[in-house]
Amino acid sequence: MTGTHQTLALVLFSAFVAVTLAITTWASRKRHGSAEEFYAGGRLFSPMENGFAIAGDYMSAASFLGISGLIALFGYDGLLYSVGFLVAWLVVLFLVAELVRNCGRFTLADVVAARMRERPVRIAAGTSSVTVSVLYLVAQMVGAGSLVALLLGEASGAAQAWTVVGVGALMVIYVSMGGMRATTWIQIVKAVLLMGGAITLTVLVLARFHGDFDQLLRTAAARSGHGSDFLVPGLKYGGSWTARFDFISLGLALVLGTAGLPHILSRFYTVPTARAARRSVVWSIGLIGSFYLMTIVLGFGAAALVGPDAVRGSNAAGNTAVPLLALDLGGGADSTGGTVLFAIVAAVAFATILAVVAGITLASSASVAHDLYASLRRGGPDGKRGGRQWSEVAVARVAAAGVGVLAIGLGLVARDLNVAFLVGLAFAVAASANLPVLLYSLFWRGFTTRGAVWSVYGGLVPALVLVVLSPVLSGSPTSLFPGVDFQYFPLENPGLVSIPLGFLAGWLGTVTSPEEPDEAKHAETEVRALTGAGAV
Repeated sequence: MTGTHQTLALVLFSAFVAVTLAITTWASRKRHGSAEEFYAGGRLFSPMENGFAIAGDYMSAASFLGISGLIALFGYDGLLYSVGFLVAWLVVLFLVAELVRNCGRFTLADVVAARMRERPVRIAAGTSSVTVSVLYLVAQMVGAGSLVALLLGEASGAAQAWTVVGVGALMVIYVSMGGMRATTWIQIVKAVLLMGGAITLTVLVLARFHGDFDQLLRTAAARSGHGSDFLVPGLKYGGSWTARFDFISLGLALVLGTAGLPHILSRFYTVPTARAARRSVVWSIGLIGSFYLMTIVLGFGAAALVGPDAVRGSNAAGNTAVPLLALDLGGGADSTGGTVLFAIVAAVAFATILAVVAGITLASSASVAHDLYASLRRGGPDGKRGGRQWSEVAVARVAAAGVGVLAIGLGLVARDLNVAFLVGLAFAVAASANLPVLLYSLFWRGFTTRGAVWSVYGGLVPALVLVVLSPVLSGSPTSLFPGVDFQYFPLENPGLVSIPLGFLAGWLGTVTSPEEPDEAKHAETEVRALTGAGAV
């Protein structure tokens, strides 16, 4: 990359960081120290604002960098991520959004603990939420490292490491200083920038082929080296029955995982009513749906114009396909247009990463403070005593730093994996551990505390164990540790096994529990969920 290229991109990076830090400083002056302000931004955001923020939170580095890279490398099979991420929002809209807003205050555990013994349920749900958040954060860190390594012309080493550290430090600052208010506005700004960048690139790709999408696909197939196989299922997931089961497993994880993501659930608490939460989801579906349709054009555009070989040469996992596409669309590496467009896209992608990590860090620090700390130290959060709220907020700030350090360390280890693939693992854990307990709590009258705890751990532990024993970590040349082999589980994504286990464990724990389900609490929860009566 040329010096001008690097300088312009770094200037745009710095400009966005400066803007976001200014937003954080502004938001910190408006903060009054209450838990409601820190965790939920005072519940003052409109449905449109929250819809843009949800879209900004959801359209992560996996969406912008990872999915397009997978489509560029594997054609049709890469589309699974786009379809799965989008269809998942129907589950959120019809089963989760309004009910969660009515039943909870700040976290997933609030919904479950409303009719259970609080301490064991909050510890289980808090542990699961932090685990999912850290896995999701690792994907964003890997995306940041790949992006800046491309910018600086270094494939590995110190550039990636310092980038991961820098992103981690920024996310801790955003959360600890500005809380949910700053995080939300950063996500809104990022959503606008990302949609603008995606629209621009999509128009340029289609213009290059004179609006002929069929010609785009034919060119991509011809350059892929796989011919017509590039445009049909099976290139990545059709080689064997194991690959086909992996395809099903990944699809289940993507479609069901969104409804269990802590940083998405926490966004429903930033609006004043359940109706506003539902309208927020409608806004976000429109934005997210449009964006994922554009990733299809960008992925095949990268295959047609850049070529899979060049994409792999830059980053083996395909994470740099979109920036390379921008460089080509602008006129090439030595052109002013290519330099400008690459720099803008790189800055937008970096903005994407910063905004998403801020939202995830806030959700995980809220789980640590509101669920784990409050339960272990004081027997369950009260939320009404001012001193208690202050202590929770202080713990949340410290927890943000701890989560940041953990995510930085794991991000340095996993920097050679595709970010969309890493997010798929996070979705699998969320669908296995969080979704079963959430649905049982909302819809099963006989659900008990033992069932809730077993449901969480019965999905969380198998999901993590299966990932450790899968080809992701060992046993193949593309594994995280290719030199060793402790692979005993053939699928890369554990969802096909771990999601049913989460539901099974919740049922088994309930039917074997000596505890009688509290009918009165269930009736109260049901009325609150469906009508909003008594909701915070």
